[in-house]
Amino acid sequence: MRLAVALSGGADSVALLRALAARRQELGLVLHAVHLHHGLRGEEADGDLEFCRELAAKLGVPFHEARVDTAQEARADAKTGKPAETIEEAARRLRYAWFHQLMSKELLHAMVPRAVVLDAIATAHTLDDQAETVLAKFLRGAWMEGLAGISPKLESPEGPILRPLLDTRRSEIEAYLNALGQPWREDSTNRHLTFTRNRIRHELLPLLEGWNPRLREHLAQMAELAHDEEAWWQAEMARLAPQLILPGCPARGGGREAGEGSGACLAIEMNRLDALAPAVQRRLLRHAAQQFGAALDFAATEALRSLALDGRAGQRLALPQGLCAERTARELRLSVAPESAKGKSAGAQEPRYSVVIPGTIDAPEFGLRLRIALTTPEVHENELVAREGLPQTATLRNWKPGDRVRLRYSSGLRKVKEVLERKHVTGTERALWPVLEAGGRVIWMKGVELESEPGLAITAVEMAPEVSQATPLTRSK
Repeated sequence: MRLAVALSGGADSVALLRALAARRQELGLVLHAVHLHHGLRGEEADGDLEFCRELAAKLGVPFHEARVDTAQEARADAKTGKPAETIEEAARRLRYAWFHQLMSKELLHAMVPRAVVLDAIATAHTLDDQAETVLAKFLRGAWMEGLAGISPKLESPEGPILRPLLDTRRSEIEAYLNALGQPWREDSTNRHLTFTRNRIRHELLPLLEGWNPRLREHLAQMAELAHDEEAWWQAEMARLAPQLILPGCPARGGGREAGEGSGACLAIEMNRLDALAPAVQRRLLRHAAQQFGAALDFAATEALRSLALDGRAGQRLALPQGLCAERTARELRLSVAPESAKGKSAGAQEPRYSVVIPGTIDAPEFGLRLRIALTTPEVHENELVAREGLPQTATLRNWKPGDRVRLRYSSGLRKVKEVLERKHVTGTERALWPVLEAGGRVIWMKGVELESEPGLAITAVEMAPEVSQATPLTRSK
C-alpha cells in the first residue's frame, strides 16, 4: 500500500511519520510524505517546508511538495460567483483538493508525468483535535453529523484519507517524540487567540476541565457515538425516503410531473409525516431539503415542521438558499424558487420589516423581536422623532455585500462579511443574518456589539419561528 503522511512539521504529523516509518516493513507500507506550503507565515512557513524535506530524507521517505496562494484563493471571485472564504476554510479546501489529486488514478490514464499515485493519505488528527472540533460544533449548534466531529476514515473516489491518531492524546505524542530526541516545528499562529479554535484550545477547554478532567475523552466518545448513530440514520433515510418523499407535483389528469431545474418539486403526504416520531420527521424534512442543495438549521427545520403539521392549505414558507415550501390540503411541497427570484430583482421578497421609531418589530423569519426605544428625555415616545440626527424609521433586513458596521471598542468601519467570517458564521445561518438599518447606517447586528447609537436603545429577544402566509414581507408598526 502506498501511504503518504500529511507532514506539516508539527508534533502530531512528525510523530505519525516516525511511528509508521519504524513499522513500514511490518505493515507492508510504501511510505511517502506530502507537504503543502500555503503561502502564509513567510519565512516561518519556508522553515517548515525545509524541516519536512530534511526529515523525509533522513527517514528515506519520498517527499512531495506543492505551493498555493491561500490568501488569493480565499477572496471572492465576481466572474465565477465564488463567495469569499476565511483563510482557514480556503486552506482546508486547497489541502484536501491536493490530497485527492495525489491519489487520482486519472493522472495515470492521462499519462501525466508522475513517479507514483498514492493509495491513501494519513493525517495526524488527535484525540485533542477531536475534542476541540466537537466542542466548536456544539457551540455553533450542530446537528448529529456535526457532533460526529472528525471521521476516522474519509472515503473519496480517489482514495481514503485516514486518521490513525484519533485515540491518541497530544501529550502522549510529545512524550513519544521527546523519548526519541526528535524535534518538531511550532506554528506561531496556534497561539493567536483571534482564532476560535485557539480560544477553545487555550481558554475554554482548560476552564471546562476544571469541572471535568476527563472532558476531552468524553467529547471524543461523544464523537464516536454520533458517528455511528449518523451512519445508522443515513442508512435509515436511504430506506425510508423513497417510500415517503414523492417526486414532482400532481399533474392534471392524474400522475405527477417531476419537472427540472427551478420547476423541480418534491412532496410528502401529511398523514404519513404526522405518524412519524419527531426525530424521523426532522430527518426526513432535512433529507428532502438536501435534494435541492439546501442545508437547514434547527430554526428553519422547525419552521418547516410547523408548516407541515400545523399549517393550513395555501400557507407558504420561504427558506434559505432559494427553497420554498407550500402546504396543501394533503401534502407539504418543496421546490426551488426560479433563478430570477433569487437575484437582485427579487429584493422585495426578502425578509424586511420597517418600523417608525420608537417601535417594536416582530420578525418570525429571523426568530426575533426587536424593540427600538428613545433615550432622549426631551422627545416624547408618542411623537415622531423631530430631533436633528435621530432617524425616524428603521428597517430590519438581511445583511448584504457592502454593509459596514462600527464595532464597540474598535476604531473604523468593518465589513459585515468580515465580521461574520470572524464569527465563523456559514451556510444557512449566514444566509439569514439580520441587521437593522436606520438613517442609511447599520446600527444593530445580531450577536455583535456595535458602537451605541446616540439617543436610541435597541433590545432583541429571540422568539419561536412562525409560519407566514404568502404575503409581502415588508411590514410597518
